[in-house]
Amino acid sequence: MKRDPLKLKSEDTEFPLTLGRDVSGVVMECGLAVSYFKPGDEVWAAIPPWKQGTLSEFVVASGNEVSFKPKCLSHTEAASLPYVGLTAWSAVNQVGGLNQSNCSGKRVLILGASGGVGTFAVQLLKAWGAHVTAVCSHDASTLMKRLGADDVIDYKSGNLEEQLKTLPLFDFILDNVGGSTEKWALDLLKKWSGATYVTLVTPFLINMDRLGVADGMLQTGFTVGSKTVKHLLKGVHYRWAFFMASGPSLDEIAELVDSGKIQPVIDEVFSFSEVPKAFQKLEGGHARGKTVINVISKK
Repeated sequence: MKRDPLKLKSEDTEFPLTLGRDVSGVVMECGLAVSYFKPGDEVWAAIPPWKQGTLSEFVVASGNEVSFKPKCLSHTEAASLPYVGLTAWSAVNQVGGLNQSNCSGKRVLILGASGGVGTFAVQLLKAWGAHVTAVCSHDASTLMKRLGADDVIDYKSGNLEEQLKTLPLFDFILDNVGGSTEKWALDLLKKWSGATYVTLVTPFLINMDRLGVADGMLQTGFTVGSKTVKHLLKGVHYRWAFFMASGPSLDEIAELVDSGKIQPVIDEVFSFSEVPKAFQKLEGGHARGKTVINVISKK
């Protein structure tokens, strides 16, 4: 298994593989070129997939991937936000083009709103003034209302497509679910108005595994290109989004957290010895926010 795309020809194995992408902790040492941080600083980060391994007592990260931890959060709370926050930020801001200055009053639909990315996206978009419709199961509706969602739709209470068709059209859709939703969700957008559909569920990794790196990337490029053109001709924008590590983006997220506009949503905290149990829980799906591993006993 090779995670680093720059070392595809290496014959060394990467097993045993240490998992984990989020981290919150204290800087122990800095490289000579690092000027923004010093030992003792409390920081947080989410690292790229080829560097994963944050379920450890010590983690190595690049300076541009790290940010100062929000002052109002404990390390346990802070560790729940970087990966989902940066994924949502990528989808909504960097790919979707929404920001604090242009989001006010826009109608936004979030499919799969009760997971880690969804709960963050609801809060981010409400902080920017959007009208948010959240789709989740009934048992997550109270959480969605607490996070600020204007409308909450229970996807189990009937045909979801028909329920959403009764609502006014949307300016932006964030799809955390994928599957069959893509076949009808774009019909819920306002045509010829710059409305955008962004999905976080793409065939990129499947294509890479099935076809290899070169052919997989070629197939993926063809797929996204053809879908983009197809929907552009219908008057809406179609986009894929991915997690992108970014210390500067985490700086902006930290400001929103410290101002009280975004709060961590933690489903459950496990000790380091309970890591297998934590992953079993994740495999069961239907998360309500994030699962956190407390590597050391200190909060």
